[in-house]
Amino acid sequence: MLLALSLLALCAPAPFVPAHAAEPLVADLSKHLVAITTGFAGTDVLLFGAIEEVDGGKTGDVVVVVRGPNRSETLRRKDRTAGIWINSGIAKVDNAPSFYQVASTRPLDQLAPPAILGRHQIGLDHLDLALRVKDGGADTAEYRKALIRLNQKKGLYGDKVLEIGMLSQRLFRTDVHFPANVPVGVYMVEVYLMVGGQVVSAQTTPLVVSKIGIGADVYDFAHQQAAAYGIIAIALAAFAGWLAAIVFKKA
Repeated sequence: MLLALSLLALCAPAPFVPAHAAEPLVADLSKHLVAITTGFAGTDVLLFGAIEEVDGGKTGDVVVVVRGPNRSETLRRKDRTAGIWINSGIAKVDNAPSFYQVASTRPLDQLAPPAILGRHQIGLDHLDLALRVKDGGADTAEYRKALIRLNQKKGLYGDKVLEIGMLSQRLFRTDVHFPANVPVGVYMVEVYLMVGGQVVSAQTTPLVVSKIGIGADVYDFAHQQAAAYGIIAIALAAFAGWLAAIVFKKA
């Protein structure tokens, strides 16, 4: 009897399970590893994807934010006194992205109100930077501008919002450039679908930037054995100087 009931249960039709609705946003990267080798001069990573219609038949706009790992930064302001430049103020920040770039199908101020952009830290004006300022002659806003300006000069912060190309009403793509001095670490690539000034879907994809080969070995040794690395560097410099003196003396 028990065997008959078991067979009946196996033969019974499975209960109907409704299919999940298609995700309105799907995106991916052309590669998930940026390998920094000897002679690395920067590279581009392609981000591509597709969007589906949401309620009301709207397709919306796409925004991409690429953030490098947070790091601590120290900013110093100098004043000229009696012909000498001296430090007159200092500011520290612990949560500054080491890399920051934004791409969008339209200007950010046309996509969402400042409150929404600020909630997701979309755009340099909406970065949540906790600055600790010790300066009687400058405020937080001035140091914030200085931090952004310095990273833009290094090519680590975008000085403008990149354009996302729409290949059709649903397919999109954009290229993100990583310069030769890009910091290593795990980056977060955030893709947002916005409709009517609201984020209706979002996706986050990790991207690893890492040194490989001999350069990686030297980098790891320099950071893990800093004292030994310093001694070896001094010894090599001294040897190179001695060798150069011998060669020029014979010449």
